[in-house]
Amino acid sequence: MGAKNSPIYLSKSLFVRGLQCHKSLHLRLFHPELRDELTEAQEARFQMGTEVGLYARQLFPGGLEIPYDSLSHEEQLQRTNSALAKGVTVLYEPAFSHDGVFVKVDLLHRSRKGWEIYEVKSSTEVKDPHIDDISVQYFVVVGSGLPVSRASVVYINNQYVRGGEIEAKKLFAVQDLTREVQEKQGFVVEEIRKMRTMLQGPVPEIDIGKYCANPYPCDFEGHCWAHIPAEDSIFDLRRKGPDLYDLYRQGILYLKDLPDELLSLHQRIQVEGTRNQKDFLRLEAVSDFLGSLRYPLCFLDFETFSLPIPPFDGTWPYQKIPFQYSLHCLRKEGAPLEHYEFLAPPHTDPREGLLRKLMGEIPEGACTLVYSRSFEEGVLRELGEAFPEHSKWVERIIDGMEDLMVPFQRKDLYLWQMRGSYSIKSVLPAMVPELTYSDLEIQEGEMASQAYLQLCSSEDPAEREQIRKALLEYCCLDTLGMVRIVERMRQLRGTGKERERL
Repeated sequence: MGAKNSPIYLSKSLFVRGLQCHKSLHLRLFHPELRDELTEAQEARFQMGTEVGLYARQLFPGGLEIPYDSLSHEEQLQRTNSALAKGVTVLYEPAFSHDGVFVKVDLLHRSRKGWEIYEVKSSTEVKDPHIDDISVQYFVVVGSGLPVSRASVVYINNQYVRGGEIEAKKLFAVQDLTREVQEKQGFVVEEIRKMRTMLQGPVPEIDIGKYCANPYPCDFEGHCWAHIPAEDSIFDLRRKGPDLYDLYRQGILYLKDLPDELLSLHQRIQVEGTRNQKDFLRLEAVSDFLGSLRYPLCFLDFETFSLPIPPFDGTWPYQKIPFQYSLHCLRKEGAPLEHYEFLAPPHTDPREGLLRKLMGEIPEGACTLVYSRSFEEGVLRELGEAFPEHSKWVERIIDGMEDLMVPFQRKDLYLWQMRGSYSIKSVLPAMVPELTYSDLEIQEGEMASQAYLQLCSSEDPAEREQIRKALLEYCCLDTLGMVRIVERMRQLRGTGKERERL
């Protein structure tokens, strides 16, 4: 947006950014080249937000859209004014400008009581930043000369269950925020004044703080956090504890310099491990865990995707829908390792086919080992509810389930290379260095979800096959990794030596 001697225009997104951090707003306007590169996951979330906005238009069908990409701000304003003059009563993305602030309103509707503005969100509740967002829109729309009788936020109703075509009036909830928005008008005026004054000067000297990620992750983190070590800084400390920003402002930057008296037991294990590259092992606790496992022993991992718009009958917004699993099985001690897998074809509800195949592969009476039981158990329970004829089988599997994450979460076994984390992405390379996710095309669950959605949307056979292979390779490593972790735990138990504990 160029030089400071030219007019500085704000938008609703810039206003919300400025409320979070003046420095972020200044950098966005005058140094956009310093922004972090947009990730595929962020792009996917933006795309989902766009899709939600399109569905929300069904609340007020037959409206006129004011395009964004193909028109300048002035052209958008002219088209909006022309539509209003012609008596159009529903507009999508109309443009308004007042006092140097330009906004696009998601939905503008004229009712018998007057004009109503609606801000559409893909969240399942109204949050404080949403009120700030629609408050600045109200300020601009009213200031431009259009009276507004109602200001509301449209958000996802997570109690909605799809049955046939999407019913917009059931999918969305609407919260009237007119009173709150009107009460915030003085706040909006004052904050705009502060932002304009700030933007006339140099980049504000604002250090890092909690506002870097609250309420939204800032896309200048790479710039503002460049002085923070990539590894073993105090911000790598896991679990709740001291205010790390207070310690940072006191000049403490590295984990090794944290005072022990401020730390919990688990945090002290992490810090001591970092200081001295020391491992910790509670031999009895690890032996007890291994003793809880039995044959047939199965290692199970699901991959899921979730969407704000439920894609299949019987599903709801943001439900975790399993589309893939990997299963390794040891039927008895010394038996060969067996592997089974499932990856749903695109454009189908994967749940019943996945469940039926899994039922044929987990042996009767098996001990099913997972990593983070709450996730896999949740997926299985929802499958049992969706297909009640199989619910007893599902319950038997859940009853026989063990969680490999637990001994690492409790720090019964901690290697310093885990750096305080008990995620399998940290545990596996520490326990089994020859196995790593770093060489894979897909390296974590969110990437897998986005890859599957890309598989479903792609029309290129070669691309679909490449994604399919990458998904199978990734999910297989999750369960093979669990197999190797258990083997390594048994080796450590065999040493019969308890490592140091704090």
